[in-house]
Amino acid sequence: MNHTVMNIEIQRNDKGAGAKRARHNSSLLDAHILKPREETGGIPDSYVIFITENDVMKGNLPIYTVDRYITIGEEKVLFGDGSHIIYVNGKYRGNDEIGRLMHDFFCDNPDDMNYNVLAKRARYFKQDKEGVKSMSKILEDMRNEAAKDNARETARRMIMKGKMSLEDIAYYIPMLSIDELKEIEAEVMSLT
Repeated sequence: MNHTVMNIEIQRNDKGAGAKRARHNSSLLDAHILKPREETGGIPDSYVIFITENDVMKGNLPIYTVDRYITIGEEKVLFGDGSHIIYVNGKYRGNDEIGRLMHDFFCDNPDDMNYNVLAKRARYFKQDKEGVKSMSKILEDMRNEAAKDNARETARRMIMKGKMSLEDIAYYIPMLSIDELKEIEAEVMSLT
């Protein structure tokens, strides 16, 4: 594997861009890259990039790079594991590529955007009939996915408590089938 994997997240809530969230996202990338029994030597570099609405690092910089170091005596040496975390300050509006990009990311009017490719795409999703329909479908799918994730988490907790049968849980959480509940139950049992 000689490629790079990325997780890019636009985070409007400062709490959602914390260090533990970045670590979690990084670990999820790694967990999904390798197949069982595959050697770790070929694991590609990974980047977790948070584009935050606010300057969560409070340093008035456009970009913050998080690196891991190993301490050898008094010296710190870059660990070099290929795991990278980058925070992009969404409040930054400098007269450079990042400043113009952050302006465009948080701009409501495509006509005021700096980058034509973003403006064209924003116009499509905001003004074109098919684009608006497509965006509505995307948002509906995201809501449904979030509801399903919440239902799965609720079911997981109910199964962990062990006080209800899967049939009873299915009655209270009708969006999950018995087969899905069995999968969740198997996941829970493998963790205990």
